[in-house]
Order: sequence, then C-alpha cells, then structure tokens
Amino acid sequence: MPTAADLVHQAARSGQVARYAAVSGHVETSRSIQKQIELPLSNGQGMTFVHNYIRQNDDVLYVVKQRSEGPFSIIDSVLDRYDLPEELKYLAVIESQLKPSALSRVGARGPWQLMPGTAHELGLKVNRRADDRVNYYKSTVAAAKYLRDLHREFGDWLLVLAAYNGGPRPVCRAIRKAHSRSFWVLQKYLPAESRGHVKKFIATAYYFEETAAARRVVKPEPEPASVAAAAGETDNDKFQRLMKESAQSLRSSNELVGN
Repeated sequence: MPTAADLVHQAARSGQVARYAAVSGHVETSRSIQKQIELPLSNGQGMTFVHNYIRQNDDVLYVVKQRSEGPFSIIDSVLDRYDLPEELKYLAVIESQLKPSALSRVGARGPWQLMPGTAHELGLKVNRRADDRVNYYKSTVAAAKYLRDLHREFGDWLLVLAAYNGGPRPVCRAIRKAHSRSFWVLQKYLPAESRGHVKKFIATAYYFEETAAARRVVKPEPEPASVAAAAGETDNDKFQRLMKESAQSLRSSNELVGN
C-alpha cells in the first residue's frame, strides 16, 4: 500500500464538483457512502504496480510507518466521525508522508496537501498569521468533508482518489469517454499522474494492512486503564478522549520528523 499532486484540489469542493457533473452528464448526486474501499485481489489488476511500488519504496514506507501512530490516531477518529473508510488515512501517507509541514512546489501544504483556495472553501484559515493546513485535526476534518463530497458525486472511492489528485473535471471526462465508472476501465483516459496516484494509494494500503495483519498474530498487551474505563462512554466522549490521548503522541511524531 502512499507525493503531493501539483494540481491538487484546483477544482475543489461540492459547488464545482456539481458543475462538472452537469457538464459531463454522467455523475449523479446523493450517493450513499461506501464504508470500505474495494482493493484489487492479489492476482487482480494493478498488482504488478503494487508489488513494484512496495519493493522500490520499502525503506520510505517503513520510516513513515514508524511515526504513524500519533497521526493515525487523529485521522482515524475524524474518519470515524464522518463515517468514512479508515483506509483513507493512507492517502495522507502518499500526499505528505504524514508530515504536517510538507509543502509542494505549487503551494499545496500540510498532511493532506491542500491548496490555499481549497482550504479557504473548506473553512480553514490560510493567511500570514496562521495556516490551518498544518494543523492535523483541522486539516483532516477539511479533507474528510472534501472526500465525502467527492464520493457523493462519483460513488466510487478509486474515482474519488483520482479526483482528489487532479480535480473532478478529468474524472468526469474519463467517465464520458470510457462509458464506464470503473477505474480499471477508464484509467487510460485519466492524466498519468492521477492514474499513478490511485495505484500508489492501493500499494500503500496493501503495505500498511499487511503489516497490521502481521502484528495482530502477536499476543496483545493488557488494555490500558484509560480504554478500559471508557466502557459505556458516548460517541462524543470517545471522540474527545481520543483527541486528548493522541495529543502527546502527535507531538512526539512532529518532533521525530522535525516539525
């Protein structure tokens, strides 16, 4: 299973997405959210790319995995709050390697590599005094809203990932040309960068999920008292607790990556 796109989010958010939908004539609205991202089978399409990507980027992925606990704690809690697939956290891995200070050459910044205009439309402050894009919690909430809006338009997470990278317009155009909503059918009509972005996400997801599966065979340690005491808590209490417990871990993560 994860670098920031040069044109990321140039055509951002629901108003523009809906406008592209009207132009394409192929994108519908008000779709229910899929809670799981369907990845290709081990012998399916794209797996050659997956194996090659993991082999070529194993060292980088390993380093990112070592500092992922704090960031993933925050991202998981936000994705759960917005009822989104937890695998979407791997998008932040390929966007920024989970570095809050990551900055692209065209101005995309933060763990989710949001452009200034997109960040403003998603409710973030971006000015000389403050830049909410580098705030893990605020930027993750903004990214979650944007991903949710994209899924309501495209109804498929692989298409959402392509649109997150290059904007909705190229995806609408590819759907129209291919007469299909399957990423594997229409990918040849997508820009090479967006096509590669989706496959990097798939490869990164495989990498992290496989290592997580390997850890699950190890006998778990006793449950922390804070977790045991959380039985019966409300969803809001759980969210607040996760935020509090992840704060120290996030600070440690930022110190590790020099942020």
